[in-house]
Amino acid sequence: MHKLLSGALSTEKLTVKIPNLPLSLAGLKLVQMSDFHYDNGLLSEKMLTKAIAVSNAAKPDLVILTGDYVNTIAKPIHQLAPRLKNLKSRYGIYAILGNHDIYSPSSKSEIINGLRNVGINVLWNQIAYPLGEKLPIVGLADFYSREFNPEPIMNQLDSSKPCIVLSHNPDTAEILKKWRVDLQLSGHTHGGQIVIPGMGPAIMYYIKIMEKIPNKIRRKLPFLRKKHPVLQHWKWSQGLHQVGNNQLYVNRGLGTYFPGRLFCPPEITIITLEVP
Repeated sequence: MHKLLSGALSTEKLTVKIPNLPLSLAGLKLVQMSDFHYDNGLLSEKMLTKAIAVSNAAKPDLVILTGDYVNTIAKPIHQLAPRLKNLKSRYGIYAILGNHDIYSPSSKSEIINGLRNVGINVLWNQIAYPLGEKLPIVGLADFYSREFNPEPIMNQLDSSKPCIVLSHNPDTAEILKKWRVDLQLSGHTHGGQIVIPGMGPAIMYYIKIMEKIPNKIRRKLPFLRKKHPVLQHWKWSQGLHQVGNNQLYVNRGLGTYFPGRLFCPPEITIITLEVP
């Protein structure tokens, strides 16, 4: 599927300005990778190998992984994790989980252990300080988890200091507006996979059409009974966005679902932090 429907890997580079960023951290380089879905042929070995090579060539200070390492079962993490061990960065690799990583009761612990066994720091409603006390990294539980509860975590932070938040689902940016989030890094959307140039993800128009079908018809057709559950804010499906006073970046991911990608290539992101 990958050769025909995934497309070539795209390297996105951007600079994000963060108020009160310590001068010692100006120029800090982050690499973000997301949505591997490393089973059922959704990510090729060639794509993964190239993404790791691009990341290492960038010589990042920090590598961030924003979830969905597997698709339905946890077992593939034991093949993926040793490959991710090849990622190199100055201050380590930090990761969160996505909705696909918690499908079964045992998946969460198996995936966390698989990643931690190769030296990857997994955050689940935790704060880490790989860059020092002046720029904390917050990793939240997945939005669909019963443990998603940002308030006790975010309230621990000093609002006079910048922070980076890792949250798989970009819809959480709406909830996080009440706190200072200088940069939220998310994935989950795959960018919509099929994008209409100049108009955005095709799924936005599909949802609008489905919503206009009367309920009495929807109830008779199983595939129309539910609204699409993936995302509410498809306007945030990829790229950098301003959400209130906060900044959100959404990575298109590496894995690809059927029917494939169109004008929406898989992505690795290189982010440089700067002072305004």
